[in-house]
This record gives sequence, structure tokens and C-alpha cells, in this order.
Amino acid sequence: MLTATIALAEAVGGWLTNSLALMSDAGHMLTDVSALALSLVALWFAGKPADVKKTYGYYRMEILSALLNGVLLMGITGFILYEAWERVRSPAQVDIGPMAIVASVGLLANLGALGFLHRSHSMNVRGAFLHVLGDTLSSVGVLVGAGIMAYTGWYVVDPIISVVISIVIVIGAVRLVRDAVDVLMEAVPAHVDLAQIKELMLRAQGVTAVHDLHVWTISSGVYALSAHLVVQDPMVCNNDEILSAVKHDLYDRFGIDHTTIQIESETYSHLGEVH
Repeated sequence: MLTATIALAEAVGGWLTNSLALMSDAGHMLTDVSALALSLVALWFAGKPADVKKTYGYYRMEILSALLNGVLLMGITGFILYEAWERVRSPAQVDIGPMAIVASVGLLANLGALGFLHRSHSMNVRGAFLHVLGDTLSSVGVLVGAGIMAYTGWYVVDPIISVVISIVIVIGAVRLVRDAVDVLMEAVPAHVDLAQIKELMLRAQGVTAVHDLHVWTISSGVYALSAHLVVQDPMVCNNDEILSAVKHDLYDRFGIDHTTIQIESETYSHLGEVH
């Protein structure tokens, strides 16, 4: 809530003072607000049960929201970069005093948030700490720019700072869109190595081959797998033990807890069935 308030104040302040750098800083804070909002939306939808139409539930809403967020951020940044180019060609005067005041308020609020978050050792809180640290550095950049403009009168500094901040936003937005598209395309999760999974499965007693191995992401931190395991003689092998061992190892090493595994004989595997 604090970050959203600061972002709104900087956006309004940037518009009133004609500072593109201040508006860019507000856009940078908007990325953090959006990330937090997406987390809250994901938690709300994750609580909704699956039904006969949506058998995986509503986990993918988080991914769709992330994709939309990334596209919107790139659009906003594109507008800022266009305005920056126009101002580099024809620098506009900036009301430096109010600009510095708004940026200072944002900096103080971010420093307070850093002090609070720094006390925790939680990984999630650490991620929030890094986001706020980025906001703090952006505010410092705006203040440095205000100082340079006040001392030299070089108003071209304002769009240059906005370009630097916009590049940071674009990098984050591109990563967000790329990750969302990977999930929607059911790409193999970044932390998963299919060769290692296949090797893990082949270590199970009685398993001679693995085929039709697929691993994908349902939502952030929720992974699924399907595979066919070939055994020498299903009448001799203990299928329950194989399934239990493989599922335990998959969860322990890769965090995959949603698995669909079919066990079949070597004879069945060579029948030429299309999977």
C-alpha cells in the first residue's frame, strides 16, 4: 500500500513538475506494486477449488495476469522512451524544487521500508527487499538529476535519467512476458533437467526404459509430470514400490508433486501404440 501511494504521488508530481524522470520512477515502482498485486490475486484464485470444467483449478490466472502486466509495462515504457527522445531533441524546463521534494519523500519512504525488511531472513521478504532497493536507487537517480539540473541548467538530464529507469523496467517486463509465455507453451521449468529425471527413473528397480516424458508448469511453484515407464515383467515387479520411489524422488529433487505415470511391459511398449 505504501509503495502504491508513493508511485501515485510520484506520477502526479512528475506530471505537475514536467519531470519525465519522476514519472519513470513512478513506473518503476508500479512494477513492484503489480508484482505484489499478482501474488495476492494468485493466492485468492489458488483457494478456489477445481471443477469439472477447470480440472487444474484457477492457477493459470496468475500467469495470464503476469503476461498482461508485462505487455502493459512495455507499452508504458515505450511511451516514456518516445517522450524522452522528443525531450532530448527539445529539452523542456522542469520545476526542480517540487520534483526534488517528491523524490525525497519517495526516497525516505523506501529507506524506511528497507530498514524494516532488512531485519527478516525470509526468502520471500528478501525478494521484496531487493525490489524496494531498486526503487530506492531510482529515487536517488532522480535526486541526482535534479541536483545536476539545478546546478547546470541542463534539462536534457531529465529525459536521460528516464531512459535509464525505463531500461530497467523493460528488462523486468521482458523477463515477465518470457516466463509467462514459457508456462503457457508448457515449456520445461528452468530448474528441471529432463536427462536427470530420466536417469532418476531408470534407477528404480525393474525399470528398463522411459518414454513420452513431459514436464511443465501449472503455475508459479506448481509443477506437473507425465511419463511411461517400461518394466521387464509387470507380474514380477512391484509397481506400487516403483511409483512410490519415483514420486518421492521427483518431489524431493525437483519439487514436482503432480505426477501421472504409466507402467507398461516391454511387449506393450513395442506394439507401436501412438502416445
